[in-house]
Amino acid sequence: MDDSGQILVFDRALVRAHRNRAAASFAQHGALFDEVAAQLIERLAGIKQKFQSVLDLGAHGGALARHFAEQGVPFVVAADISEKMLAPARTLRVAADEEFLPFAPNSFDLIVSNLSLHWVNDLPGALRQIKNALRPGGLFLASLIAGSSLSELRASLLEAELKIAQGVSPRLSPAITLQTAAALLQHAGFRLPVADMEKVTLEYADVFALMRDLRGMGESNAHCLRARKPIRRQVFQETARLYRNRFAEGAGLPATFEIVFMHGVRG
Repeated sequence: MDDSGQILVFDRALVRAHRNRAAASFAQHGALFDEVAAQLIERLAGIKQKFQSVLDLGAHGGALARHFAEQGVPFVVAADISEKMLAPARTLRVAADEEFLPFAPNSFDLIVSNLSLHWVNDLPGALRQIKNALRPGGLFLASLIAGSSLSELRASLLEAELKIAQGVSPRLSPAITLQTAAALLQHAGFRLPVADMEKVTLEYADVFALMRDLRGMGESNAHCLRARKPIRRQVFQETARLYRNRFAEGAGLPATFEIVFMHGVRG
């Protein structure tokens, strides 16, 4: 709980540290971000509105910001909690926390956010700030890791930890549901609120390759109640065995991500 009495689920300083650590090699681990960014761009393709100012919020390496700059949008800002993540962005860069946006009201025609807002503690508050930073008629479009993402890893790790350590701790983050996402858009005051979900499945050689990828994309566990002690080697080994026995498809292991897309317009 912070000084205002808000219950904290995520350690935002740790989120920043994870992204700082991942920044140098993010491009090598960003397949999920690239796939979802392509879906966001595809969703925007059918919109006739011409954008003059765009904010890529939680930009990571600034891929979406670069896309809009290359499309000729006059004013494009890439913002992320990690200044190091923003280094590759070739637009205006702002180190900013999604929970405390530094932008004036009516600043942008479009705010996009790709796989970042699921680390926000006060998502209702962040959505209200996003709406206020949009001009009237401005569009908000975001993707979040949600639902039962990484269900294969969750199930395998839970059983392995119960078997080896006789107890469990929050190893993977809680995720927003589709129903909650839709309700939050409405409560934040967006017009035409829409939320839907897509599944993205990546394939890995083994569970250790998946964990390296999660670390490399800055998505390691940042739960405030996470265990501070390292996971025992036997738990990892049992997780790997259970994952392969239950979920292997040929030579590879699937890792399923459920992605919620949020869409709303400022009235």
